[in-house]
Amino acid sequence: MVTRDGQSLVIAVLGLGEAGSVIARDLTQARTLVRGYDPAITAAEPILDTASEAEAARGAQLVLSVNSAEAAVEAFKAGLPGLLAGGRPRPDVVWADLNTASPGTKRQLAGLAADAGVPFSDVAMMAPVPGRGLRVPMLASGTGAARYAALLEPLGADIEVLDGPAGLAASKKLLRSVFYKGMAASIVEALEAARAAGDEPWLREHIAAELAAADAATVDRITNGTRKHAVRRTAEMAAAADMLNELSVPPLMAEASRALHERLATSDLRHQRFTPPAIYATSDLRHQRFTPEARAPRPAAAANRAWRGAAGS
Repeated sequence: MVTRDGQSLVIAVLGLGEAGSVIARDLTQARTLVRGYDPAITAAEPILDTASEAEAARGAQLVLSVNSAEAAVEAFKAGLPGLLAGGRPRPDVVWADLNTASPGTKRQLAGLAADAGVPFSDVAMMAPVPGRGLRVPMLASGTGAARYAALLEPLGADIEVLDGPAGLAASKKLLRSVFYKGMAASIVEALEAARAAGDEPWLREHIAAELAAADAATVDRITNGTRKHAVRRTAEMAAAADMLNELSVPPLMAEASRALHERLATSDLRHQRFTPPAIYATSDLRHQRFTPEARAPRPAAAANRAWRGAAGS
């Protein structure tokens, strides 16, 4: 493929893991020259393997950062020399960050790019990449979003350009993630408990029926009912958490639900900073119990320190 100014399209892909490798493969199949870099993976032909972010970016009209949110800023800093010619930004290059990062991180990247004179696109991939590849639905915002879409849409990419700054695409994706991943986690926990109780087929059928019957009115019914019955549901979810403990299933989502209902039921908490419960990611918790003492409120400063430590920040 050639660009509008007659140049052969060269795309750098930084990060050749699950998503990056699939996207790079699709780009090569679209007859695009792909320069790849991953510190842990050697690119396989027809991807041209390079030795650094800057080397991969050198000569590319589009750089796709598909590594990780934690590495996104350092990847840009490392790749910046490859975006310059004679110490000045090349006029034909766009940096696109496809990582699932916070809007704040995307704005930080946009600021670094703006300081360097490089157009930047915040890209949010709205579905799993395996099985879709380059055709995964994407949202794009920022100064380089329109150019990003102009380069990839002729290759079959599905891109919606948002009229807004970097961070907007990430915000929309993560807002959806709060709902979708939270729902998924609750279903997983509920089915695990149902399996332990010998009721998994019944609950699985019930969940499927509820999802099938959902419509636009379901959102209002859920949100209004949650606020209206918050006091009663706080006690109900405490009982549910106790039951999961009895079944040796860690009540992570049940406890989170109890905490949210309690916050809604206690009006004076609207002026207090909400401290989320610690997040655990280990099967060892099945041997631990959530005790009533764990639900007791803690001083705000101590609670916030504990949350920062649990989050690794």
